[in-house]
Amino acid sequence: MSAHSPRIAFLGIGLMGAPMTRNLLDAGFSMTLWNRTASKCEPFASEAMIARTPAEAVAEADIVITMLENGQVVDDVLVTQGALAAVKAGALVIDMSSVQPSVARRHGGLAEERGVGYVDAPVSGGTVGAAEARLSIMAGGSEADIERAVPVFSALGKCTRIGPVGAGQLAKLANQAIVGITIGAVSEALLLAAKGGADPAAVREALMGGFAGSRILELHGQRMIERDFAPGAPARIQLKDLRMILDEARSEGLTLPLAQQVHNEYLALVANGHSDVDHSGLLLELEHLNSTLMGSLGRGPKQEKAGS
Repeated sequence: MSAHSPRIAFLGIGLMGAPMTRNLLDAGFSMTLWNRTASKCEPFASEAMIARTPAEAVAEADIVITMLENGQVVDDVLVTQGALAAVKAGALVIDMSSVQPSVARRHGGLAEERGVGYVDAPVSGGTVGAAEARLSIMAGGSEADIERAVPVFSALGKCTRIGPVGAGQLAKLANQAIVGITIGAVSEALLLAAKGGADPAAVREALMGGFAGSRILELHGQRMIERDFAPGAPARIQLKDLRMILDEARSEGLTLPLAQQVHNEYLALVANGHSDVDHSGLLLELEHLNSTLMGSLGRGPKQEKAGS
């Protein structure tokens, strides 16, 4: 980066924020970091400034990025803890968290009152996409503000402008509806095949070559087969996103029965103590419901009925 490149304040060094910070530092940006649990900033202490408060972090920043768990936390950091009030005029705030579209619009309005640009830019791609700088970035904001953010986005993945402020969050809700519903479909399909005697690994391989092939089947289908539910995107976050989908649907006068059903399944998964498993762990709730385990291999062909 040149000497005139923007200074970035990054708020939220978690599962997603840490690899994103790594990529921004590798791209040459000067950075100030803040996280509620300060120890999560320590791996970057030799390369970035570490702030004690959100307001301190943003005071000298040209671009402020938030990557926080939900809209309530974003509002607490930006408004209650005074980060937005401390941002200098002419700076740009980029919220890359997943929040309600209404929250994004409200924060955009508060930023505008202070002479600060605002872009809502939630992402898809999970921790793998974050680490590999392959995030899909869904941006809502003015063309000028999004253009200002392009150098930052280029270090993190691929950006698509969706529309005005709040539109990025609408695109993320659409993404999460597809993700959650598809995880449910993959769980049911693989359990059905395995219970009937097929090898779910072979079923997954066969389906990958047809119309049922998807990134969810590829990655999360493999997780289900291997029973690897270490969190990339925790189930509680998927549940939060599904709640926002249903809230937004109600505000628009829509009924979304598939999203409602999958929401209920994630609600049961979390209630049964699996809030921090990966969202592909929805299989666990399906197994609980059916009192059976999928296993990594099929259970052998069903015995033919006598006389058949």
